[in-house]
Amino acid sequence: MPRPSHVRVVRRLTSDGYNADRDAVTVFANADDPIAAVERAIEAVADDALTITVADAEAAVSRTATNSTETTTPQTGGSTGTTKTNTSKKEPGSPGETKGVDARTPAADRPPVHVAKDITGESTGTGTYQDFVTVFRDRFERLAGQLRSRVTHRPTDALETMAGGSEAAIVGMVNDIRSTANGHWLVELEDTNGTFPTLVMKDRAIADDVDALLHDEVIGVEGTLSDDGGILFADAIHFPDVPRTYSPSTADRPVEAALISDVHVGSQEFLAEEWSAFADWLHTEEADRVEYLLIAGDMVEGVGVYPDQDEELDVIDIYEQYERFAEYLKAVPGDMEIVMIPGNHDAVRLAEPQPAFDEELREIMRVHDAKITSNPSVVTIEGVSVLLYHGVSIDELVAELPDDLATYENPQNAMAQLLRKRHLAPPFGGHMRISPEESDYLVIDEVPDVFHTGHVHKLGVGQYHNVRLVNSGCWQAQTAFQKSVNITPDTATAPILDLQTLEVTVRKFS
Repeated sequence: MPRPSHVRVVRRLTSDGYNADRDAVTVFANADDPIAAVERAIEAVADDALTITVADAEAAVSRTATNSTETTTPQTGGSTGTTKTNTSKKEPGSPGETKGVDARTPAADRPPVHVAKDITGESTGTGTYQDFVTVFRDRFERLAGQLRSRVTHRPTDALETMAGGSEAAIVGMVNDIRSTANGHWLVELEDTNGTFPTLVMKDRAIADDVDALLHDEVIGVEGTLSDDGGILFADAIHFPDVPRTYSPSTADRPVEAALISDVHVGSQEFLAEEWSAFADWLHTEEADRVEYLLIAGDMVEGVGVYPDQDEELDVIDIYEQYERFAEYLKAVPGDMEIVMIPGNHDAVRLAEPQPAFDEELREIMRVHDAKITSNPSVVTIEGVSVLLYHGVSIDELVAELPDDLATYENPQNAMAQLLRKRHLAPPFGGHMRISPEESDYLVIDEVPDVFHTGHVHKLGVGQYHNVRLVNSGCWQAQTAFQKSVNITPDTATAPILDLQTLEVTVRKFS
């Protein structure tokens, strides 16, 4: 186990946003005054340097030995180079139980993090009618393509010419759902040629599938045409879905990722002490395998997001909120790789897909050289694909679907429905804003190994057809607004994903 000086060295480096070679940390730790040596190394390196090398460390130690005799160099915050530890009770991150980042695989030796479906810099939508036609056609074609191997469908205009009583099938976008006077369900489907009605009888087993339908999702229906050929009596409903036989990829070595979201720095209810406990834990031996941190949106509380929000803000300037967030992020070990996407409280456009933070905010949050990408994005780490999505559409599902399919208390159920539909936000025209692009970035083309969301401030861990589901809770205590809408948040939770097994251990820091 590394000595306390190793831990102090790493913490001092990461507090300024620097990484260090493992041998460099050892050089510092073996110096007569480790912290003074670190200070001199930081002063000497180039402004754009991110990693302290062995050569940097040796030079700094040499200069410290030459220039210091019996004086003690203060650390940041004014404390001296001698650290006193209360060993009667070991808190998370205390030197007595800390192994630090030395045991982690150096970032240079890890496989590169790959990002896909990043709309940053690629947005073309201007909000015209034709833009919306384009994105919905793209959605239909891609999701219909996933269904055509299972459904021998006919276009709507071709069904109109078929003889009554014929077996038929259609792939279409749900245009309308309504009940008949007899309690049956009439589902109108639309394709690029027109619309066609399908009837789901209330006494059929597939009637339960109607409860799961949302406007604007793409499904396939098989059945028999009525005698006059004007309606399709449904025998089966097909969703694009995830194959039940799906086999996820896993890492080929023991390594873990912390999945968090909804930090909400700037709120009066931000849990600073709990965040510090989490950051301290990441420096302990128990967290040696945690080499990645994935943040699914809402770094800060934002400004003007909901009525009277200003009364609940601790920091009212949006840029200062991000500066505070960057300071808290510095407490995370410097050799962890961080990936973050924006959320609806962040200073980006509200319409999804949301591009990543602009250059000014990226500069503020440059600590640890975090990888910043759009909402949503697919991030592949150690061979495991993680679909990162903030999760605003979960609100729509909770409002539209029955409780056995979607509730705030069990957000993983709503996430499973999104995978079933292979789309992150099917309904159009509700509270959620959609940006019409040339391609629908919210279609789930490839099945992810892990699906990670946030937004609803509830912890949810589950599995759907072998895809791991994680909604990660939040780092904000209940606000007055949340209380008014009866949301009791799950706070200070950090699901830790084992990338080798896809098992999840939930760490609680309150």
